Amino acid sequence: MHIATHNWMRPESIRRTIERMKQTGVDALEISGEPDQFDTREVRALLKENGRSCWGSVTLTLGERNLAAKDMAQREKTVDYMKRVVTFAKELDGQIITLVPATVGKVVADGTPDEEWKWLVEGVKEVYTHAEKAGIRIAIEPLNRFETYLINRGDQALALADAVGPNCGICLDLFHMNIEENDILEAFRKAKGRIYDIHIADNNRFAPGMGTLDFKSIVDTIKSIGYTGALTLEFVATIDRTPASPYGDQVETNPVDVSPEQLKFIIDHGSNLLADKFYTGLYTQSVKVLRPLM
Repeated sequence: MHIATHNWMRPESIRRTIERMKQTGVDALEISGEPDQFDTREVRALLKENGRSCWGSVTLTLGERNLAAKDMAQREKTVDYMKRVVTFAKELDGQIITLVPATVGKVVADGTPDEEWKWLVEGVKEVYTHAEKAGIRIAIEPLNRFETYLINRGDQALALADAVGPNCGICLDLFHMNIEENDILEAFRKAKGRIYDIHIADNNRFAPGMGTLDFKSIVDTIKSIGYTGALTLEFVATIDRTPASPYGDQVETNPVDVSPEQLKFIIDHGSNLLADKFYTGLYTQSVKVLRPLM
């Protein structure tokens, strides 16, 4: 196993992200699925320069992106977007993409359960076929009920993966699992051989060791089922605006180049623009907890 990280949680240059990875001992990058925002040649060069690698990418299923939309044109645009994320990951020598099928934050259905399942299977199958040709593995990720009304648990993600194809797998995220799974460790065991990615945060979505999850038991279980991929950091820190804050300066005070859509996505996840020093500390904390367990 190795430690990877997402980079959507703090808007910054890709150079700063990769330099921080080297500084704190994070091995690989699961890059935000926005192909138009990155120059793949630049990213490849920065990864090589810093001795890091690309683990893959993740679909940022925001705005109108939705494989469960009633509108066919909307679904087709979403499929096209996800196929571009696959190609993006391939160009960076990645191995996986984490696929969130429906719009993050959308909790009202567009159709009947039968209609939506049909739309999901058709859409993911098209992305999966493209990924198979590219040599990229698809990992369907469940999100908690407050972020989607579709695919909240590992068994639901497995059912969709089974309907898509034999090489389709799943991604399990500890923060979402803590809300939705009856037994986190058993959910890992039931998905043995089908887990292609694991997203890491504590129960409060801070870095490992800043909440209540038992990471020794979790990592021991992950190792026992033969998982050899990435433990991908995806902490999303809330901002404490009260005198009770134990975190110090959390908020970025220097101008940050961020689109309105990206900022809304971060705020909708209960966070905000995080200060560089505080954000780096979350990386350091994560590696401190995870590395000895691996």
